[in-house]
Amino acid sequence: MATSEPDSDQRSTAEAYLELLTARGVEYLFGNAGTDFGPIIDAYARRLAVGQPAPHPIAVTHEITAMAMAHGYGMVSGATPVVMVHTVAGTANSVGGLINANRARVPMLVTAGRTPLTEGDALGSRDIHIHWAQESFDQGAMVREWVKWDYELRSGSDLGEVVDRALAIAASDPTGPVYLTLPREVLAAPHTGPGPTAAPIMQPGSVVPEPSTLVSAADALAAADNPILITRSAGRDPDAVASLGRLADVLGAPVFDPYPTHSNLDLTHPLLLVAAPDRFLAEADAVVVVDADVPWTPKRARPSPSATVIGIGTDPLHVRYPVRGFPVEVNLSGRVGHTLGALAELLAGRIDPEDRARRRAKWTDRAAGERAAASARADAGDAAATLEKPWFSKVLDELLPDDALLVDELGCDVGQLTLEGPSRFFGVSQAGVLGWGLGAALGAKLAAPDRTVVGIVGDGSYLFGVPTTAHWAARRYDLPVLYLVWNNAKWRAVEGATRMVYPDGWAARSGSFAFSDLRPPVDYEVVCQAAGGMGERVEDPAELPGAIERALKAVADGRQALLNLIAHDPSG
Repeated sequence: MATSEPDSDQRSTAEAYLELLTARGVEYLFGNAGTDFGPIIDAYARRLAVGQPAPHPIAVTHEITAMAMAHGYGMVSGATPVVMVHTVAGTANSVGGLINANRARVPMLVTAGRTPLTEGDALGSRDIHIHWAQESFDQGAMVREWVKWDYELRSGSDLGEVVDRALAIAASDPTGPVYLTLPREVLAAPHTGPGPTAAPIMQPGSVVPEPSTLVSAADALAAADNPILITRSAGRDPDAVASLGRLADVLGAPVFDPYPTHSNLDLTHPLLLVAAPDRFLAEADAVVVVDADVPWTPKRARPSPSATVIGIGTDPLHVRYPVRGFPVEVNLSGRVGHTLGALAELLAGRIDPEDRARRRAKWTDRAAGERAAASARADAGDAAATLEKPWFSKVLDELLPDDALLVDELGCDVGQLTLEGPSRFFGVSQAGVLGWGLGAALGAKLAAPDRTVVGIVGDGSYLFGVPTTAHWAARRYDLPVLYLVWNNAKWRAVEGATRMVYPDGWAARSGSFAFSDLRPPVDYEVVCQAAGGMGERVEDPAELPGAIERALKAVADGRQALLNLIAHDPSG
């Protein structure tokens, strides 16, 4: 005989889970539902009926977008987002997002339903044909390489301890995603335990470098004649932006930031070079690598063997990278903003003013030269027959509101931007699993509803991002984001990588690059229009400023917008 449903006054483990998330300050639960969500859905209905709070459910119709939205929300809000996906099917679709979150060190609790454990009469046991085919021997194995911790909830009595542990591990340095499976029978079972504790029973931890190691780094920099700094993700810690500028000013040293994933330094800072450091490495006698996983390209350039390399970050060794031969001779493991500030303080009275002035003059001249060259490339596009990325990026920068936040997935020339302050720019994860930008911009807007959010993506990234899902979510949750699609009708990265390996190969000589051609392109603006948004195709450079102004007005008026930018590609 089948087990009867629990009394309507009896909480289920699913409801206890929602209650616990609410108590832990979780504002949203991102998810794409399946047959395993029944207890969660019923728990939401019960709490709504009796006026009890729960995280706002954000239904997203594909896991690629759900994961990217959670990623974007977390990177802007600083909170740990929570996602729920459907058994092995949803987990499989979410793996790319987990890889991005892992490499970007976004703390995230990813939960997945699990195919019911039992074939018997228990509430929640198997009752649909897919419950046999969708079970795996080890569901967590699908994601284990890309999470800090994974577990399956065995009993509702352990719910509080398990979830608090998951959240604490995700938020501990180095931060990152965790994964928890929730079997349907466990979620459906009555929960007889007490409500959540007032505060989590576990707290995340952070690290700071040893004082003696900080002194060693300061000694090396004080003795250096030509120090340089290299970063990529320092601004993951918003406090690091001002501290990095302070250290550069104290040293009179340049900051190289060619492939930023965050706002790492004011883009107007006179010592910033949005350029690879390769051609300057040989002359440097001290190299400070600030949260950069690939600070230079070993095939092209390396520091001098006599140079001291100082690594700064919560994980300067990048321990989850299987092969990474970059030296870290002085390891300053710890929160980046704190470490940079402490190092600048130690050095403040130790740098000879004349040395600082000499270095500063040299590097500000070089940085100004780089900016002038970048500006010239942009200005050349003003008179061009077709759109060119430097000019588009410069026009966008000039028209952006002061509060604008940019989410960029391979669509922008960062060297044209003049953004200042932390959390103004976010680029795709170091892993570069495409399809991130559309959802990440939505998550950023959810976290910062009063700011103008602009998502800039290549056409390939747009296609990867499940655009109908993204535009639907923008409409459903009233998230007016401006999307700019750089449409060159090709996988430029695929073509470029082929040219790098085979510069004189058959593909380069013939112009034939299999798998990289995206012609004929979709009318992307029409996809946005179908979701109630404003959409325009822009091909004539003279039309670009007006189109951007109209699109910015549309999002200011509460309507999502998309500009399909028909791009000039100098490679043909």
